[in-house]
Amino acid sequence: MRFTAMTRARHGKVAMATAALGISLLSVAGCGYINPQQTNHQYSASDGIVTDLGPLELRNILIVSNGEDEPGRVLGAVFNSSSEDVKLTISGAKGSETQIPVKAMSHTLLNETSDEAILSTTGDIPGSLLEVTIVESATNLKEIVKVPVVDGTLPEYAAFLPEGSTPTQTASPTGSSTESAEPHGTESAGAGH
Repeated sequence: MRFTAMTRARHGKVAMATAALGISLLSVAGCGYINPQQTNHQYSASDGIVTDLGPLELRNILIVSNGEDEPGRVLGAVFNSSSEDVKLTISGAKGSETQIPVKAMSHTLLNETSDEAILSTTGDIPGSLLEVTIVESATNLKEIVKVPVVDGTLPEYAAFLPEGSTPTQTASPTGSSTESAEPHGTESAGAGH
């Protein structure tokens, strides 16, 4: 009888250990099931946005501007996968609008000087996400997207600031203007050197 009692106790312990192992394996394996895998998530590895609109693929789209009421230049690339020429229209704040023609089975690089796409008014300050409407002419598809606005602080964007835009003013770390109140080359009255 004693042998039977030990066997039952041993079987109970083995069953409990197996159940605990099974639960721990399920909890570890369940993390991959519940949490999204980063390799399956598409994202824009740049400053601009990525979106598709009908046959148009917009890549690294952003706006370079010095301020809210200043003109803004749209940068990025637009690819056309259709067999006909398509026009992309970007409408921003205060009625500003620009059109970007894209040839069939081709692309337009907005970073080139020959293909400038300028919005007359940016409508938001650099560092913000500006809501714009994009329309594709072939199927008249329309979408509202948020596009980042950057300024010329970074050297790679300074060359793309629209002509006629007011340069941004830099401030010193204390928050005052970089210009001194005294004329250059004079000493203050209290300096006894």
